[in-house]
Amino acid sequence: MHYRTAKKPNTTWRDIQDILEGVLNGGSARRDVLGVETLSRIRSFNPRETRVVVLGGGTGMSTVVGGNSQLAVWPEDPFDGLKSVFSRMDVVVCTTDDGGSTGKLVRQLPMIGIGDLRKSCLSLIRSENLLRAYRIDEQQVRDVIRIIHAVFNYRFPEGWNDRRTLCNPVLAVPRGLRQRCPSRLEQGLRELGRYIAPGHKGLAVRPGGHCLGNLLLTAAIFRAANGRMNRSPGIHALRKGLDHMARLIGVTPGHLHAATAVPGQLKFRYGNGVEVYGQCKAGTARRGFPVEWLAAEFAGAPTVSRQVLTRIAQADLIIYAPGSLYSSMIPLLQMEEVARTLRANTKALKILGANFWIQEGETDISFANAGRGYLVSELIEAYDRNIPGGTAGLFDVILAANLEHIPGSILRNYALEGKRPIHLDRESVEQSGLCVVEATLFSLNHLERPGVIHHDPHNFTEAVRTLLYAHEHLGSLKRPAGKSDKKTERKGLAFHVGGSPVLCDYIRMMEAGLADKRIQPASLRETMLDLCWKNRDIKPGHLAHFDAIKAVAADKWNRSTRWDNVLGYYDMEERCLKIHEKRLSDSLKLEGDLAVALGEAVLGQYITSRSWVKNRTISTHGASCYEIHLLAPAQRRTCLDDAQLRAYLKLARMAPDKKDPLVYRITLNAGEGFLPAGLLFGLLYAWYLDNRYGSSVEYEMSLLQWNKGELLPHQTKDRARRQALVDFFRTQVFNPDE
Repeated sequence: MHYRTAKKPNTTWRDIQDILEGVLNGGSARRDVLGVETLSRIRSFNPRETRVVVLGGGTGMSTVVGGNSQLAVWPEDPFDGLKSVFSRMDVVVCTTDDGGSTGKLVRQLPMIGIGDLRKSCLSLIRSENLLRAYRIDEQQVRDVIRIIHAVFNYRFPEGWNDRRTLCNPVLAVPRGLRQRCPSRLEQGLRELGRYIAPGHKGLAVRPGGHCLGNLLLTAAIFRAANGRMNRSPGIHALRKGLDHMARLIGVTPGHLHAATAVPGQLKFRYGNGVEVYGQCKAGTARRGFPVEWLAAEFAGAPTVSRQVLTRIAQADLIIYAPGSLYSSMIPLLQMEEVARTLRANTKALKILGANFWIQEGETDISFANAGRGYLVSELIEAYDRNIPGGTAGLFDVILAANLEHIPGSILRNYALEGKRPIHLDRESVEQSGLCVVEATLFSLNHLERPGVIHHDPHNFTEAVRTLLYAHEHLGSLKRPAGKSDKKTERKGLAFHVGGSPVLCDYIRMMEAGLADKRIQPASLRETMLDLCWKNRDIKPGHLAHFDAIKAVAADKWNRSTRWDNVLGYYDMEERCLKIHEKRLSDSLKLEGDLAVALGEAVLGQYITSRSWVKNRTISTHGASCYEIHLLAPAQRRTCLDDAQLRAYLKLARMAPDKKDPLVYRITLNAGEGFLPAGLLFGLLYAWYLDNRYGSSVEYEMSLLQWNKGELLPHQTKDRARRQALVDFFRTQVFNPDE
């Protein structure tokens, strides 16, 4: 480490903060109490021997580490970012991604999500490694980087089955560059491509829809595991595969780490009590409620490599990279070994890079106030709610973006696209005892180019370097004496549930559940599997109470539309999910109506009859009575036991007959709306999975967004019933062991 220069006795913690913000926002230090040489000392500060650990995932992490390697312009300046200043840097990546090419891979193979590992691997390429590995000159290094960039970012079209490019990845490179590829690099890429290509002895993954870099990295990992496909590669195989890829493309081996080798997935709980699986789905479904809790669930104990824990324990500087709050950072910090080791390292300076744009599905709705923009203090509160032990000992400095230099016109244009900044509420953040520093973290030169207001790797690195200089030479940036973290008691989800299956095993269970079903047309089988994959809250047992799925021609569709216009239902007599053929041309509506029909099948065969009952007393007042007769418990074919069924019928506003407990009825006033219990169950089942499937139910459940104190007494009662329905589906239908 570098020598520490004692700060002057009259230099306060606030003085240091003012100096930092003066330097980082483009001016000289406003209150440079240490003299005029401070700025030049900061600029000449060389922290290359500082031991650094960067944690996170996604594009934000790879951008600050070494530039956004997904951009077409990245090869023009590939050696920027933290790696340009810190030579002793380790990067620890979250591995619970389930979208895009990564999602296709974890659906087929027992593995972790590797998409973010690929992004960070490219961003960690160093010129000196390529020079040494391939014995080339500086000009050739640029060509090799362009070749690697083209190969690792190449994406096969959906449905593409031609394996030539997979077997020879250099074919993904523009023709003029191919001949400049070092023969050893080309051979290494060919070996990995052939290992994963269909028709060879390896993994046989069809390339359609995949990122070529993901396929090559997957091949390296499974080859290191000796091709075993019956279980997830262990930490040693993962280390060996990552290091093989590192050597091939010019990354220093041993410095890129997966957070864990154990496959996992994310479960989100929203403010209305809905609790569903899937990082990808969180970004597409619009729940209308903020994320309340998140749980990272793994197929087993999420063990962390000893190497990762050692690097964290020995670090002088720990950086939490900007990125997805709930899907990149919190899952990593929920691993108890990681959080414990971070807290135990009391000498390191710990910097949290705060996001400066909201993320749809995660930070687009304020938890404290749904009608207000997201604040930096709410990022901190989310960490506190979701990490065992809260934020104590995890953060020292919050590095936030100074948005003053972004013209209002540009912010308005971004707002029209749904992109809104996360504002810094300095006073609230500082009350938690954290040092807050604002810096110009984006490139002022790029403001006129659309879609490029993001963390600039150079500016972010300079900000981190300046913070480290201040901490080492001006005075500690750790919490002032007497300040402590706010501790929040976390209630709700367990952090790690060992019973969560490996995702490819889950989809195989669903395939087995559909194996003996009669499905017409055959394409509905894949549609049903896609529905299950996107909504992994669907249990294998939910497939047990139907024998067939059938599309019905328009001229044979005779289902009543008295109560709804849903074009999918469960035929109890035929034990068949029926879908109107009209839906076959609209994938989202097809999935939605199929989910409704599946929900009705989960409720299953539970009645002997249903009818409208004539009653003179009520009919004279324009009212009517609807009645159902339940099957005896032993005769039912439903996923609900007797107590669960009766609890649901009560929530569906049906009351038992005082003399016959198998009879339930509801009395309706003239003109009063009504959904039969079976249809209501199906609609709620589909809506709970993804509210895009049930817009009509979304309207009904919007009452939950109202504060109880703002409602009339009868509305409060109705709101409580709807909340109870959500809780019923969460605890009895989708999480029966909760």
